[in-house]
Amino acid sequence: MIDVWGTLQALGCATFFGSLIGLNRQMHRKPAGMRTHALVSLGAAMAALMVSHVAHGDPNAASRVLQGVVTGIGFLGAGVIMHHDADSRVEGLTSAASVWVAAMIGIGCGLGLVFDAAVVITFTMAVLILGGPVEKYICQRIGQRPDGH
Repeated sequence: MIDVWGTLQALGCATFFGSLIGLNRQMHRKPAGMRTHALVSLGAAMAALMVSHVAHGDPNAASRVLQGVVTGIGFLGAGVIMHHDADSRVEGLTSAASVWVAAMIGIGCGLGLVFDAAVVITFTMAVLILGGPVEKYICQRIGQRPDGH
């Protein structure tokens, strides 16, 4: 029997947590924004929910579905990475990583690990919000530009 409230909680948390990551990316004018991250997290949560409902405890079935999600998300994340030949600059790595993390958070929510997902979203937002200024500060202290030159 399907737990309706548990399903709503899992899918709602996944969508909300994915939206938070995407909102940060959108505010920084990055290619994958709030809707993309919310949908990635929601879709991953749904995949995890489906596994838990139909695999009946078969770890091999669950493993195959989760491997497929992780692989698919890798391709989606690769789509936001841009390489500029003129100056050998690469952009979009943080957005690609955030898409991947959104999927993992969604899987966690779908498997009922909402507390774990809440911890991960907390750390993710800390990295996204504080990471840039901390990186800039450290680079200034050691006399290096944040872009590595």
